[in-house]
Amino acid sequence: MGVDAGAGQQTIRVIVADDQAIIRDGLVTVLGLLPDVEVVGEASDGEQAVALAVAEQPDVALMDLRMPGVDGVAATERISREAPGTAVLVLTTYADDESILAALRAGARGYLTKDAGRAELAAAVRAVASGQSTFAPEVGARIVSSLTSAPPPSRKASAGAAVHARFPALTPREAEVLALVGDGRSNPEIAAALFVSVATVKTHINAIFAKLAVRDRAQAIALVRS
Repeated sequence: MGVDAGAGQQTIRVIVADDQAIIRDGLVTVLGLLPDVEVVGEASDGEQAVALAVAEQPDVALMDLRMPGVDGVAATERISREAPGTAVLVLTTYADDESILAALRAGARGYLTKDAGRAELAAAVRAVASGQSTFAPEVGARIVSSLTSAPPPSRKASAGAAVHARFPALTPREAEVLALVGDGRSNPEIAAALFVSVATVKTHINAIFAKLAVRDRAQAIALVRS
């Protein structure tokens, strides 16, 4: 965290990412009223958010999910890799299972909906900055429901483990993606299976191609099926 904000309190450095200027401005104003928070940057899309996180190394990235270009899920995943000291706190309109699970799997540490009050937002920013996880009540209930009704490990998980054993240079998630590519799945089908965005799948596939020195999907399929 940053310098003292008074009485031994540390300043929490935050970036705000939202494609709607009026919401972004409102969040910056609300956060600016907190004595222990400093907003160090604003982004209108995921690409800008990642660049800001890498440049500023903030404590918290307040992240919308639905943004043009690189969306919030893909940006969260990249920030988790490229600026691991930054905790991502999702603030979005959406509280459906797919959005929640995609954000958490990408590395988000907290998840709020945009009907959260000022006090809830402030508490969440402080919580994730200190290493805790925090969720809106309705989001927490959905997570519990998803976990308690989770099916046994799927075929894609075991297939991903087998691919990872063959190609250890890949991350476990990249191995899952490659296994699904080998099954002939399209990018949208892979995204749906892994609860991530299509943009995130494309990022993984580009990384797979680079690591395995293949030029295209056909070569990747041939390699994983060999």
